[in-house]
Amino acid sequence: MQTQQKPERCVIVVDEALNPGKASNAVAVVAFTLGQRHSHLVGAPLRESDGTAHPGLIPIGIPVLKATTQQLSELRQKSLAHCDVVDFPVQGQATTDYHAFLDAIQAVPGASLQYLAIGLVGPRNRVGKLVGGFSLFA
Repeated sequence: MQTQQKPERCVIVVDEALNPGKASNAVAVVAFTLGQRHSHLVGAPLRESDGTAHPGLIPIGIPVLKATTQQLSELRQKSLAHCDVVDFPVQGQATTDYHAFLDAIQAVPGASLQYLAIGLVGPRNRVGKLVGGFSLFA
């Protein structure tokens, strides 16, 4: 007997203080890594009536929500035991050099990291409880 896989939910929560350009960048970085880690979430290719194919997209959607810096840190900590978490620390937008980014993270104790965005993938009900109080980023 096959067990039915629980429905998954994918959500990204971004720092509400970011301007649209920085917020878009943070969401894109997190989404790219989520896609790599959860390739099964990508749907079938889209086909036009003439047969032209387009890459598959995520059929469950990805709400982008907003939170304060403090809420992002708390959300990350609460989520670690319940779902997959992809976080994007503030140091990621301080440089365009990935090695400098790695060095900057290595110099900071984990408990004092601050985040620009957090991506979550996990059981629908669990993720829903974790992000239930957040509004859409607009």
